[in-house]
Amino acid sequence: MNLTHAGSTGAVIAEPLRIGVYGGAFDPPHWAHRALAEAALAQLRLDRLLILPTGQAWHKARPLSDAHHRLAMCLLAFGDLPHTQVDPRETRRSGPSFTADSLQELRLENPGAQLFLLLGADQLLAFKTWMRWPEVLQLAQLAVANRATRIGADALDATHAEADLSGVDLPFIRLDMPLANISATAVRARFGQPLGRDGTHAALVPQPVAGYISQHHLYQNPS
Repeated sequence: MNLTHAGSTGAVIAEPLRIGVYGGAFDPPHWAHRALAEAALAQLRLDRLLILPTGQAWHKARPLSDAHHRLAMCLLAFGDLPHTQVDPRETRRSGPSFTADSLQELRLENPGAQLFLLLGADQLLAFKTWMRWPEVLQLAQLAVANRATRIGADALDATHAEADLSGVDLPFIRLDMPLANISATAVRARFGQPLGRDGTHAALVPQPVAGYISQHHLYQNPS
């Protein structure tokens, strides 16, 4: 929705839509993803939050799970959040998925809107390795949630230590949310073990996502 207020002359002035864009493999979406989405909705006062699962990830060596699985899990993980929708555009695009392309499309579809690109701290630290990163900065404001320094498969029980963003020379908004060391890598590894198929998965992913993973036998050979 467009917000409005009265200007000094009494005329009603429409404020630009505030649209959050949250991209990623979401293979699978987990509680840290959900927490970032909730923080962005509240703290950025978003009118709309778009979840964009990656199509072909140019920067990942491993193949992603089929797009229809990741889209379905995103619907289960985020579908009940207000003003939030899962956007399949990158999974339908041929060739590698580049954030700049999606932001360009969204800018054309929503003229005058203010776009916020949601990132984790690890993505911010690697931001200048992204394809066409200066273009991304021109199209959207970065909104960043810090993450624990250890987020790999062996990090679930590690001591939480915050990533150091003090040396980042990029403009960004910091989102305030609890520090989390959950990663998709850790979730896949845990679900690949018998332990991951019992009640312990509740701390990793929303229950509907856990049920979907079990029903479709995903991550039996995790990578």
